Amino acid sequence: MPAPISVIIPTLNVERSLSTCLAALMEGLDAGLIRELIVSDGGSDDATRFVAEEWGAQIVEGDPSRGGQLRRGCAKASADWLLVLHADTQLEPGWTGPVIAHLKGQKAGWFQLRFDSNGFAAGFVAGWANLRSRIGLPYGDQGLLLPRSLYQSVGGYPDQPLMEDVAIARLLQGHMTAISSAAITSADRYKKAGWMRRGGRNLWTLIRYLSGVSPATLAQSYAK
Repeated sequence: MPAPISVIIPTLNVERSLSTCLAALMEGLDAGLIRELIVSDGGSDDATRFVAEEWGAQIVEGDPSRGGQLRRGCAKASADWLLVLHADTQLEPGWTGPVIAHLKGQKAGWFQLRFDSNGFAAGFVAGWANLRSRIGLPYGDQGLLLPRSLYQSVGGYPDQPLMEDVAIARLLQGHMTAISSAAITSADRYKKAGWMRRGGRNLWTLIRYLSGVSPATLAQSYAK
């Protein structure tokens, strides 16, 4: 029986983090879960594509819009299940057991967020993210595992530069559940900007998006 999961990772100049993300997936390869690895690159000018090729990934190229990259990557997938991950996120050891249990159903699943950093701020931000996920809005850095048929039935990722994860989560309302394993995400951006400042900016961006501000406008503000 063919392996059930296609892994899709959007990339843009992530040579430093990509190998760590992919190394954590070896557990799934050994367990016979992963059929293929698809890296959807948005025009990296570092060694990202070289690293991806070294790990045996199929590379899809296109414009640097995360929603568009994910849409192209998922369109390339051939397995019955899609596992979407960010390049700076790694699944914790032992993730295959909870994933095998999840494959028995037909819902989309998100992982519990954890940061590769300790302390109150990291725990608080992760706790808020996991609470937000339980009311139906997991972010992309928590990973997303879902049947390809379900993904196709909701129309897939919209081709937008920001909030593509919220967009698809809203489409999947009522068809999502938590996976009892953690996605460990890099804390670098939070440490650089400040935990509360970064978290507050993310929340404000979400509020603006839900109130109807366009993803293109939000992306411009976010970049600044």
